[in-house]
Amino acid sequence: MSHSPSPQRGPSPSQTEGHREAAERWTILRLLDWTARFFESKGIDTARLDAELLLAHALGCRRIELYARYDEVPDGEPLARFRDAVRRRSQRVPAKYLTGETEFYSLALAVGPAVLIPRPETEFLVEQALKALPKDEERRVADLGTGSGAIAIAVAKHRPEASLVATDASPEALDVARANAQRHGVGDRIEFRRGSWFEALAAGMVFDAIVSNPPYVATADLARAMPEVRDHEPRAALDGGPDGLDALRTLAAGAPAWLKPGGWLIVEVGAGQAQAVTELAEGTGRYETIGVVPDFAGIDRVVSMRKRQDSFADRDEAASP
Repeated sequence: MSHSPSPQRGPSPSQTEGHREAAERWTILRLLDWTARFFESKGIDTARLDAELLLAHALGCRRIELYARYDEVPDGEPLARFRDAVRRRSQRVPAKYLTGETEFYSLALAVGPAVLIPRPETEFLVEQALKALPKDEERRVADLGTGSGAIAIAVAKHRPEASLVATDASPEALDVARANAQRHGVGDRIEFRRGSWFEALAAGMVFDAIVSNPPYVATADLARAMPEVRDHEPRAALDGGPDGLDALRTLAAGAPAWLKPGGWLIVEVGAGQAQAVTELAEGTGRYETIGVVPDFAGIDRVVSMRKRQDSFADRDEAASP
């Protein structure tokens, strides 16, 4: 039976024959239909989307262009690339790693196994950062644990007067972030530094805002995560310790030492963690405003903490729990 879209009117004999012939060949439409069903059998929730992403990548076209090319029959190298991608996706390798690219805040970013794939939820963090940074004013921002550079690059694109420092403990992640920054023309305004959290910063640095999407998945929960996450994304970017709050404790306690009075620490948190992070911030006594913003699913996702205007604690004191 033909997999071509149903016609509005009854087909002529010649059209019927043409549809039968197309169904017997591996047209783009047939490839997509078969692959989507195959992915569904493997427990992949985004089966049709992933089939389209992988085929468009193999053919070197945009996904939307597939709809106008349903009757084409791919062959040769493009078909071989697609078959290999389908095999690897069925093994639960993330589709974005197979295409090598994702979109974040309307920016195309290169991604690979060295970095976490940016999630749509993290765009809420960018929104809060932009609200904290006035337009057309020089500001200094740190993105700790930058990964692909998604947050730093999005902020740099929308605040052209800002200068940024982006840090990561992984040299491979920094390579990806640097390339993404150059791709979007902001590499000259982002200083990339290697190191864990505040250890990567240099003495004398001070910021108007510190932003971070730290690892916040509890270790036990990570063991139960989807195979794409558990087996393929970098564990260091996900594992937040026994309760998921290890990195968030470090950030909340240490940030005041690196913020100007009135500066902001803005972090992404996991489901059910916002209250605990709010209490961590309150416990330091160094923040005057603490706000929580939900994501599109209604989950409290971003916690913003403003350093007290009268806070001049030295760095050794501010870094203490």
